[in-house]
Amino acid sequence: MGVRDAKQEELSRLECKTLDSQFKTTIRDGLSCSPFEAEAVLQVVHEVYGAALASSDSGALPGQVTLVAVDAEEPAGKPVAECDKRTIRLTVHRGATDDRCLQESKAAAFRRSRIPDLCQEALSQGALLTREDLAYRIFFVSPRTISRDLEWLRNANPKTPIPLRSTVHDIGPVLTHRTQIVRLALEGKTTSQICQIMRHSPMAVANYVSTFTRCAQLAKESMQAGQIAFLLRRGRGLIQRYLELLEECRKDKNLGYHLEELLKIGQAGAPKKGPKETCR
Repeated sequence: MGVRDAKQEELSRLECKTLDSQFKTTIRDGLSCSPFEAEAVLQVVHEVYGAALASSDSGALPGQVTLVAVDAEEPAGKPVAECDKRTIRLTVHRGATDDRCLQESKAAAFRRSRIPDLCQEALSQGALLTREDLAYRIFFVSPRTISRDLEWLRNANPKTPIPLRSTVHDIGPVLTHRTQIVRLALEGKTTSQICQIMRHSPMAVANYVSTFTRCAQLAKESMQAGQIAFLLRRGRGLIQRYLELLEECRKDKNLGYHLEELLKIGQAGAPKKGPKETCR
């Protein structure tokens, strides 16, 4: 077995998050093409439409950047090259406020003020950023610098996790923000309150609580963590945390009450049966 080249692997992951790579993945999966055929089609598209696309106006506003990121629903453990991608537009520079921040507090303070909002902006468009995206595609610094910024942010606001791909899908060691959102729901917080506390969209909060509810329903059927993770297409670490939350609900009456309410809502949202036949 050869020695792993971390830098080369990093470059390979970044190369997978380009428009060309997104196009080839779509062609390969949609038309069952081989990688060679997908590459050939891409070259033809470049030859025919390249000049027209290069001269067209992207429509991006001043201070915005367009990039390709991994779809938020892609599970942990799936190679980046095989993941669905989304083309998203992020607002990096917001004008005079950011100019003042750069002038008075320097680049590190500017990055730390923008990272949480950029990650949330990407999530609201259905994608998740990584340290590499922030480092190489947005701020043009090293991933190590971004890691230091993230550590500073976590120490400053430990209860407000940042929605990176590693935290959302439990790829890294940081407690997933999904678990915290579900805990708030089990404590009786409303969706609007959770959105304000966690800086998430109502759609995202509803999606996370719905996944937890399905996990609880499957756990009632005596399914194991691995089975539930497979059926829900979620990381095993996340499901294990959900099962730990369910265990807490059995010991805490308040959590248990709100869990039963969530389960009732989930049952009410189940597919309805077809209309009854009319009597002849």
